[in-house]
Amino acid sequence: MYRNSRGRPGVVLAAAAVAQFVVALDMAVVNVALPSVRTSLGFAPVDLAWVVHVYALTFGGFLLLGGRACDLYGRRRLFTGGLAAFALFSLLGGLAQAPWQLVAARAGQGLAAAAVAPAALALLTTTFPEGRDRVRALGVWSAVNAAGGALGVLAGGLLTEYAGWRWVMLVNLPIVAGALALVPVGVPAEERRADRPRLDVLGAVLATTGTGLLVFGVVRTDTRGWTSAATLSTLGAAAVLLAAFVLAESRVRAPLVRLGLLRSRWVAGANVFVFLAAAGQFAAFYFVSLYMQGVLGMGAAATGAAFVPFSAGVVVGSVAATRITTDRSPRASLIPGALLAAAGLAWFALMSPDGGFLTDVLGPSVLTSVGLGLCLAPVAAAATTGVPRGEAGMAAGVLNSARQLGGCVGLAALATAAAGRTGSGTGASALNSGYALGVLIGGALLLVAALVAATVLPRHRPAASAPLRAEPELEGTPS
Repeated sequence: MYRNSRGRPGVVLAAAAVAQFVVALDMAVVNVALPSVRTSLGFAPVDLAWVVHVYALTFGGFLLLGGRACDLYGRRRLFTGGLAAFALFSLLGGLAQAPWQLVAARAGQGLAAAAVAPAALALLTTTFPEGRDRVRALGVWSAVNAAGGALGVLAGGLLTEYAGWRWVMLVNLPIVAGALALVPVGVPAEERRADRPRLDVLGAVLATTGTGLLVFGVVRTDTRGWTSAATLSTLGAAAVLLAAFVLAESRVRAPLVRLGLLRSRWVAGANVFVFLAAAGQFAAFYFVSLYMQGVLGMGAAATGAAFVPFSAGVVVGSVAATRITTDRSPRASLIPGALLAAAGLAWFALMSPDGGFLTDVLGPSVLTSVGLGLCLAPVAAAATTGVPRGEAGMAAGVLNSARQLGGCVGLAALATAAAGRTGSGTGASALNSGYALGVLIGGALLLVAALVAATVLPRHRPAASAPLRAEPELEGTPS
């Protein structure tokens, strides 16, 4: 383990926010560029989806390992190493001359992001103490995170149309350089302790393989279907490996994920909430984007620009969440936020094949985005409440895994439901009907998330931010 100072909190926040922005940006920026990528590199239609899927696979599969590695080998070390690797693979992707080279680069980006995302959140939670300061820091971090995802669509459209698809990869380089430049200015270095426990190798193998197979099985449902032998066997193998992981974690001295952490109502409730909310949010992005392009006939750049009000709404919601939860439990913002987002998605579900941006997109976009903004920082605060410093990376890895898995599973399941409603129809009315159903189910998931926040999360913060009990050798001690 490591001892460290808190460094310069403002610099830590800036570095973590910029890093999270580029990770979120890269999850969305490539989507709009896929047709140009296919033409330029000669992708077979069935293989093109792997440009997106392989990033989700490596990112989701290695998050738990990345989070625990932060605790054992140093948050700053994982943060800077992950960012450097992310930049390298972005450069290789931008220079790719063959399909396999781009897919390999995207896999490397996902692996690097699995180190950066939990390290960024762990740096914040160990720099800012629970309460007002942490809520404010997480508010900034979550707003930038959401902006990265929403602006990724805009950036992808503009870069592809005016600069070429390679710039959706190369644009990461100056952003990463900015984050790395902040590290020596104020991100604290950590002194290695002699009693650092060994990495739980068996748990790492089981968790990474099991989670990776789960993501792999889910993302392939777009071509294989949920009931195909390939999907069922993959998901079955994932379930066996994850069950073995839980059993193994209960028997090792220094586990990858301490099961006692998940018995906390704060941690468990926040992770269930974020899983459900991510499922609804990712699906909403997907269906609304398809609606604007496939039904309203908007171009890629115009569709990207249409998400700008969404980004603004998230910022407004995040600022409001900071004020609401400064002296209250995170559920004070999570419950109304989830309800507001659910209402916005229900409004989206009224979309018409003869509609337009002003009548069918703008209003529900603002309502949904403000609701989601009310949730982002408070759910991160809840997931780290009472967590010892030495397990900050572990908690961050679990939260990021829940978000990533929720998005993958939710999007795949809702896309299947939408396709079932659409059937063999290809006209605007048939497509509109499928998209509306998908968005409506997403709203229902957010209603369930609100119920989880109301029934699982405590009404009040723990007295004096009492830490959850951890194994002695896992606790970090600040210098």
